[in-house]
Amino acid sequence: MSKRINILETEAKAYNAMLGLEKYLGASDLTKTHKELIKIRASQINGCAFCIDMHTKDARKAGETEQRIYALSAWREAPFFTEEERAILALTEEVTLITGRVSDATYQRAEALLGSSYLAQVIMAIVTINAWNRIAVTTQLQPA
Repeated sequence: MSKRINILETEAKAYNAMLGLEKYLGASDLTKTHKELIKIRASQINGCAFCIDMHTKDARKAGETEQRIYALSAWREAPFFTEEERAILALTEEVTLITGRVSDATYQRAEALLGSSYLAQVIMAIVTINAWNRIAVTTQLQPA
């Protein structure tokens, strides 16, 4: 692989603006579990090895089980995700793969289970990890 730019070194202001979103999410009501499930699932879809590596480690540190991490890509068939987590994962997939629209059914289910404020925080977490994935994939960041 060829060496690519380091956004932090090249455009620190832009990188720090992204960190501002992370600071917001860190102070939000989102549970650590929900944040990490969003980050891992979006990163799987986007093929971001750097972020998958980082967020599976963070999830384990926060108490997430190996079983749930391994089954995350098959969450629809796995029995150990809550209804709220299923709504969050469905929304994560539709926002990440937003070639069309987020379906009314997915959105309405998430809003009914999570409430407007928590849903807004979930959406911001999904958008943020997708931005990080795109930076990492484009600049070819490698797992440690």
